[in-house]
Amino acid sequence: MSQVVEVEALGRTRVLTIHRPEVRNALTLEVVGALTRAFEAMAIDGDVRCVALTGAGGHFCSGADLRRLLQGDAAFSEQLEATLDAFHGLVKSIVRCPKPTIAVLDGAAVGFGADLAFACDLRVASTRAYVQESFVKIGLMPDGGGTFWLPRLVGTARAMQMTLLAEPMKAPELERLGVVARVVDTDRLRATALEMACAIESGPPLAFAAIKRALYASLGPIEDALRREREEQLKLLGSADFTEGASAWAEKRDPVFRGA
Repeated sequence: MSQVVEVEALGRTRVLTIHRPEVRNALTLEVVGALTRAFEAMAIDGDVRCVALTGAGGHFCSGADLRRLLQGDAAFSEQLEATLDAFHGLVKSIVRCPKPTIAVLDGAAVGFGADLAFACDLRVASTRAYVQESFVKIGLMPDGGGTFWLPRLVGTARAMQMTLLAEPMKAPELERLGVVARVVDTDRLRATALEMACAIESGPPLAFAAIKRALYASLGPIEDALRREREEQLKLLGSADFTEGASAWAEKRDPVFRGA
């Protein structure tokens, strides 16, 4: 397994840790590929009953590594469709995994990082955790299934507030709305997540898989949402507003969007 993703076996649980703490675990194609392969492997491993996803260094995930894009990473900037497809492949691998998945949230879960947390079946958060759909700040839209998960998790009105205004949602509010199952002090986060995983380990795996299939089928196909996000996001990625938004982010100034 790639060094950017650590895999830890604890009983019949596998803990996947994104290990790029220097950039708040921002996602590159290497990270996305490693995570996708890990979830696909866990899906067919009979010894695995639960998969937990977390990040190193006090943060969950800050989303796509925008600096790589701005620095001219060929795989990132010249092959946007393939890159977006790879990111979507990761979301699908999480949703399709028949084992219960737990997002262990500490610090920031921003942009695509927020969407990864929403794609997991359960979420546990530290008191300092927050999620933020920050795409509009650089002239983009959620593209990791955020438009699918948020209306179902928090309602359409709050989803509009979070996506149009890019407002962060902190741990207490996440718990109040039922988005996270537990909020605990940071030093209790790992233990709490593992306690939940241990309870899952002793449960009926066939029933868990059936429950997941039934619940997700009741929501309609996420593939349709990802397809819509892909089409719209590719248009936005080619806009002058995105170029301005990304430049403003890099230069730490307010962007001037012109609708072009």
